[in-house]
Amino acid sequence: MKTKDNIVIGLLGPSLDSGKGPARWEKWRPSVALCQHENLLVTRLELLYQKKYAVLASNVVDDIEHISPETDVRLNLIEFDDPWDLQQVYGALHDFARNYKFNTEDEEYLVHITTGTHVAQICMFLLTESNYFPGKLIQTSPPSKRSKETQGTFEIIDLDLSKYDRIASRFSRRPKRPFRFLNPAIETRNADFNRLIARIEQVAINSVDPLL
Repeated sequence: MKTKDNIVIGLLGPSLDSGKGPARWEKWRPSVALCQHENLLVTRLELLYQKKYAVLASNVVDDIEHISPETDVRLNLIEFDDPWDLQQVYGALHDFARNYKFNTEDEEYLVHITTGTHVAQICMFLLTESNYFPGKLIQTSPPSKRSKETQGTFEIIDLDLSKYDRIASRFSRRPKRPFRFLNPAIETRNADFNRLIARIEQVAINSVDPLL
């Protein structure tokens, strides 16, 4: 059986991927580090960037070509005015995914969710979960303070694995009942509002994190 090529799709990190002079090789830069792992051969890196970061994008391409000449790095220009605006970022990434020519028979796609704003990372996750990016997630982490290497670590997350299904099943196992947690003393006649509160309650009681 033919081994598929690893294709990574990721956003340029204006802060994390930056660096100048020889000292940049001592810094963990996620997009560069992706191509430094001996147990992960990146055949092609589709690097998404904004025009205002064109110089940085070019420098990252040069550095990857230096440390991983077998990796084909392709720059893809996408634009949004506000990197914290969900609608703008999702729209730009959705347009890229919709127009990209995926070849799932010969290529394995890994979507890098470490760079970019938290909004961008959420959008990358959602587009992968909905199969606009037909692949798996890859998350990279910096090296420990004791490590002498700069590539750090990576983890590949397959959203189709049963262990992630079990997380979702926590919600379905909870008995269906009218909401009483968020508005125990409020009776409303608005069915849409009642359904919204019920959904929020379902998430809130299954999580220890604050919910806005």
